[in-house]
Amino acid sequence: MSARILIIEDDEAILRFLRRGLAYEGYQVDTAIDGHSGLGLARDNPPDLVVLDIMLPGIDGLEVCRRLRAGGPVPILILTAKDSVNDRVMGLDVGADDYMVKPFNLDELLARIRALLRRAQPSRPQVLRFADLILDTGTRQASRGERVISLTAKEYELLELFLRHPRQVLTREMIFDRVWGYDFGGESNIIEVYIRYLRQKLEIQGEQRLLHTVRGMGYVLREPS
Repeated sequence: MSARILIIEDDEAILRFLRRGLAYEGYQVDTAIDGHSGLGLARDNPPDLVVLDIMLPGIDGLEVCRRLRAGGPVPILILTAKDSVNDRVMGLDVGADDYMVKPFNLDELLARIRALLRRAQPSRPQVLRFADLILDTGTRQASRGERVISLTAKEYELLELFLRHPRQVLTREMIFDRVWGYDFGGESNIIEVYIRYLRQKLEIQGEQRLLHTVRGMGYVLREPS
């Protein structure tokens, strides 16, 4: 059965364009023009993926994203005219899996949708361990020693990437590709921001640092020196 995609978008021309393009690719498509009705559709007929605008009447897209994420792991792709790095960080922080700026190329949007649907395929849960750090991919819960660590969606993906490649230096390009799926641009500090978030959470009780910067190369998960 083809995937069901929910589009929440108040621009009717864009909505028609997306509905036609996605239907042509064989997807089942539901549409909503505001946050309230979009949340209602997601509740009554759960989609496999949501394409979500930020600037919506009533409940804005960021709040819709928060509520969708609180309700489960459905992939969320934000599609918006808001194009600053801060806007992207906010969108990813509230739980979006990808962020794309208007005007957009339909072929690229379709490729990102396919990638998100592939990533959403259920996989065998694993418990990843390094030193006293544990990540359960089934429950998506992290802990250090006896302390449970609360992670946002992107923090989880970033930590999982490091735990799957311990002691390996990960370049910025690899992290962009594996976690964000696209490049913010050479001057973006998005990776530094999320490394700082993770370090704060991993070291909040004075634990030794596990995430290290390798100047001029990238970052590595390794034991303290």
